[in-house]
Amino acid sequence: MEQRWYPSTALDDLLEIPEGKINDTRLYRCLDRILPHKTKLEQHLKQRFGELFGAEFDVLLYDLTSTYVEGAAEKNPMMRRGYSRDHRPDCEQMGIALIVNSEGFPFSYETFDGNRADVSTMETILRMVERKYGKARRIWVMDRGIVSEANLAAIRKRGGQYLVGTPRSQMKQFEQELLRDDWVQVRPDIEVKQVAIPRGEETSILCRTTGRKEKQQAIRERFSTHMEKALRALEKSIAGHRLKDRNKMERQLGRIQARHPQVNDLYTIELKNTPDGMRLFWEIRAERLAWRDLREGAFLLRTHLRVESPEALWSKYMQLTEAETAFRALKSELSIRPLFHQKEPRVKAHLLLAFLGYALWVTLKHQLKRRPVIAPEPSLSGVNHAPPFTPMKALVLLSTLQSADIVLPTTDGREIRLRRITEPSTEQKSLLRQLALTLPQRLKALAKCSADFSVA
Repeated sequence: MEQRWYPSTALDDLLEIPEGKINDTRLYRCLDRILPHKTKLEQHLKQRFGELFGAEFDVLLYDLTSTYVEGAAEKNPMMRRGYSRDHRPDCEQMGIALIVNSEGFPFSYETFDGNRADVSTMETILRMVERKYGKARRIWVMDRGIVSEANLAAIRKRGGQYLVGTPRSQMKQFEQELLRDDWVQVRPDIEVKQVAIPRGEETSILCRTTGRKEKQQAIRERFSTHMEKALRALEKSIAGHRLKDRNKMERQLGRIQARHPQVNDLYTIELKNTPDGMRLFWEIRAERLAWRDLREGAFLLRTHLRVESPEALWSKYMQLTEAETAFRALKSELSIRPLFHQKEPRVKAHLLLAFLGYALWVTLKHQLKRRPVIAPEPSLSGVNHAPPFTPMKALVLLSTLQSADIVLPTTDGREIRLRRITEPSTEQKSLLRQLALTLPQRLKALAKCSADFSVA
């Protein structure tokens, strides 16, 4: 930050801290000071989101991700090896649980050891939310990785409600429902239906999407192609007597099956003695393939929200994408990964800073949704199809605003230095009006002239 971001902004004018006074040590001390205020900051943000945007937090979307650390992190007991969503299993990591509302406004977050199972975090989160915000009849929306009977019972015990995904293993009991044609089409590529299942007060909703089916089929076909290629190569080696030891054959076959667990159950594979020697026989299990083809694209939701239609429940569950969007913003635009801090308090302070950054990000996102940034040229059809501004696009546009020091020599040998801001373009002026921002005519005169830098 002190090397790239601080010199390229107007922070030295706003904070009145010269560029040379900003360094790692000063920034780390600031992190140490804000961490004890985490709960108060979260509560303040919740209140402000309500005041500014009318945000409500009766429906909470809960999801988890992970981030990894560079180095051994021996002084941080939270850093452990576990399932890496960042595709960095070689690094120690920690878990991050994020709670947002249905519009993406952040509610709270928590950190967990890197090897902790997702399903074991729910009780901790429920206690944390009650401690910070009191008891309330909240609705929790979660994917299947966090769902267990114990977690659902804990939500019911607290008077809450839930809408959750279920493991794929539970789909088998709905085979006949998948075959029936009584689906309700809620969008051109999405169908839903309510199914009867003896779960007490619960309701089950089957959903099926064309896009999801195509994606799952493509994944299955890719793994099947790789597995069949490996089986053919092994079959050829055995038939050509290049591989004669049965134990080695079984070990190679075991490795092939272990590398393709996603499709291994679709094949019948045997090593048999024949008059010509040992041979490998394999074939696709037609009934398994038919079931997989029927199941792909479908998923099951569980809830005890009794008053809503299957279409409304599906829409509410799809709001989980807001949590996924939050994680994408944290990991890409806000650069939460990798972590370079080696001590636990510093890592937690880093995550708090990222959380506050996301709060600003989502605030800008909703401000940009309020009305069009500019009045673009109408299309030939008379309909404006211009996409709305994204936070990143708005920041990129504003980053082109520059300030410069104008140096005027005087007759007595002295200099007058004025810091001026470049004239905004029409698009920039419109964006500034929408965000209720006013650029000053000039910035504070500096004792020493600096290079041009961005003020956005």
